[in-house]
Amino acid sequence: MISGGGGMFVSRNGGQNSYFPVISPLAAVPLGDHVLVETRATILESFTANGHGYDTSHYAALTYLQGDFLVSPHLTVVAGSYLTPFGTYNERLTPIWIGNFQNGPLILPLGTMASSGTGGMVRGSAVSRSSFSIDYAAYFSARSGNEQFLAQRSSGGRVSVYLPKQRLELGTSYGRLLQGQQANFQGVHLWWEPANTGVRFRSEYAHGAHSSGYWFEAEMRPIFWGGENSWVGRFQPAFRMQQTFRNKPDSSDGLPGVNTRLADFGLAYNLPHEVRLRASYSRQFSTAGDKNIWAANMTYRFLFPAWKGKK
Repeated sequence: MISGGGGMFVSRNGGQNSYFPVISPLAAVPLGDHVLVETRATILESFTANGHGYDTSHYAALTYLQGDFLVSPHLTVVAGSYLTPFGTYNERLTPIWIGNFQNGPLILPLGTMASSGTGGMVRGSAVSRSSFSIDYAAYFSARSGNEQFLAQRSSGGRVSVYLPKQRLELGTSYGRLLQGQQANFQGVHLWWEPANTGVRFRSEYAHGAHSSGYWFEAEMRPIFWGGENSWVGRFQPAFRMQQTFRNKPDSSDGLPGVNTRLADFGLAYNLPHEVRLRASYSRQFSTAGDKNIWAANMTYRFLFPAWKGKK
């Protein structure tokens, strides 16, 4: 399958305007019944106002490239460049056609080790019952200086419990940086999607050597007025609150240098044929200065077979 999305992103961060046309294709290629090769790329142009015109830059890179060997219903062995399984945002919400907000959470760098690893991983469902299920992921990443597959030497994993009747997921993550100034990272996450309400709640907390923080996000589809495909049901308001705490200076962990709070308000409209319009307003509070952040974008999700299948 060839999938992915494309879109136009616009933001005004503290008075500075930026424009980002983006395309992010994804391919999933099965090789027999037990092997799957999957990859995702990001291609974008950046235009940032400088007072006399625009500074431009180009970016094109593979987000990940991995091979999955399906050993059994309880075990998949992964090799290659993969998204680090720490928390939930990195693996589940980074595609441009999924997330409610243009920017990821402030704590995203904590525990994800620059978002990807290069090495091996095992994952799967340890236990699956009608009342609950437990899934796991454990990885080891080697250090890589390759331009396309940058990675840090690290290890870690995640364990999650899902309760299908309550539609509730609770999990914990651990990561260990094994190079340079070695450090431990811990995290927890909670997702809740109560049935027949159109409401979704997501949250994460992460702790590193010199900083920590949390985010929680709530969204709603007003499905009681004709369902998700009615003109009212296509609206999707969302709110995200996040906060980071700094206990020691550290320019390498990717978080703000001072304690920071950020409130995000968003509204999306889901048009037919996988077209989505989104706009958001954010207010940031910190000792380094308060500022407003405005953003808007339009994305299109595409999906089609790469070649004709056999009957």
